[in-house]
This record gives sequence, C-alpha cells and structure tokens, in this order.
Amino acid sequence: MSEPILTISHLVKSYDGKTNVLNDISFDVKEGEVIVIVGPSGCGKSTLLRCINALEPIQGGQIRLRHEMITQHSSNIYKIRQQIGMVFQSYELFPHRTVLDNILLAPMKVQKRSREEVTAEAMELLSRVGLKDLADRYPRQLSGGQKQRAAIVRALCMHPEIMLFDEVTAALDPEMVREVLEVMLNLADQGKTMLIVTHEMEFARAAADRIIFLDGGGIVEEAAPDEFFSHPKTERAEKFLRTFTFERKKKIAGGKTKNEE
Repeated sequence: MSEPILTISHLVKSYDGKTNVLNDISFDVKEGEVIVIVGPSGCGKSTLLRCINALEPIQGGQIRLRHEMITQHSSNIYKIRQQIGMVFQSYELFPHRTVLDNILLAPMKVQKRSREEVTAEAMELLSRVGLKDLADRYPRQLSGGQKQRAAIVRALCMHPEIMLFDEVTAALDPEMVREVLEVMLNLADQGKTMLIVTHEMEFARAAADRIIFLDGGGIVEEAAPDEFFSHPKTERAEKFLRTFTFERKKKIAGGKTKNEE
C-alpha cells in the first residue's frame, strides 16, 4: 500500500486563541484521489485548504506533503507551495496581464523554465479547456467561467502534486458552473490528486472518491459518495443533505416548492 501524498494529523486552527475554527482534523490523501469537502457555510472548509497551503498558520497538529512538514516557517515553503496548486473563488488573475502572461509568470520566474517550453504547455492546456483562442485577452475581456478555467491552467502549469479548489464555482451562473466543473471532472479522470471544497452536490457525487463532511470545525462523517448521499450515518449529515434537496426542488420549480405554490 503506497504512502499518502498528504497527511493531516490532529490539525487545530484558531484565530483568537480561544475558539477553534478547526478542531482535531485528521485524514490522509492518496495519490490520484479526489476528496470533496462539504459542509455548511462557516464550518471551516476554506480555512482547511488555506492551512494546507500554509496561507494560514495553525495552532496545533501537523500537515505533511509526503515527508515534508508544511508550516509558514518552513525553510523551503516556497518550494512546497509549488507542489500544491490552489484555485480560488476570486480567480486571482493579474488584470494588467493577458491570459497567457498570467500563466507564464510563475513557471518562468519561480521555476526558471524557458518561455518556449512553458508557452507550448500553456497553449496545449488552454486548448484542452477551450481557451486557446483567448490567450491574448485580458481578464476583463473574459466571462467568469473563462477566468476560472484560465486560473486552473495557471495552477496546472506549475506541475503541482496536488490541487486545491476553493468554491471555484460559487460566483458563477449555471452555464459557467458547467464549464468549470467539466474541466475538473476531466482532471479527475486523468488521475489528478485533488481536494475540492464545493456546494455542488451532484458534482461531488460524480467526481469524488471520498466525501468529507465538516461541521463545527470537525469531521462529522467521511465516506464514499454513494454511501454518504444514499445512507448518511449521522443525523447532522441527513439534515445537511435535506437542505440541498429542498433547494434543488426550488430551482426546478422556478423558485417555489410545491408547498409554496
């Protein structure tokens, strides 16, 4: 059995030193595994991803990428971050650079790779996500879905060992959501190791190898997707899933449930 690519042991995160946003979080991520993290707003999902990438300091426990300890004070933290790609809800594209230049910047400056090499790879990836013809456009000229796909390509060009996705479809309309989720499903099919925070439950069921349900800063339930969605073990998970079923019915009914009509 191969060793995990990422190990999180008894992770504790607090902003005020009193209240734990994350409390005793422990789980492993295997190479090629897709883990989807779900839970109510404010339960610590996005904070967990930021801790994994050392964008937030932790107050207890350990995070390791293979044998490397991840902390903000690690002497090789910049090298570690190159191995952990992160895609944010807000894209984080530089507005004064074209799509292609946004993608080329880090591989050339940080990894010292040649412009020719990275350009060839970037154009191939842009072609895969349907953006090849938009390489010379600026972020302001793109739709939200196009910006998010460009941000994914930018992260992939750094050749990360694991990808983190933080609510990347939250600000998009339904058509754009589909564009981005298709790209992520393709990455899953290619065997990319991913940790995904999302509210898209149908996507979670289709893409995940494992679902982690967070609430109150802790792991309430952890299971394969079919088991989690069909036979949740906890009352809290059942209630959470009922909420999404209710919201889905509202959308199908045009904003009203049958009881409201």
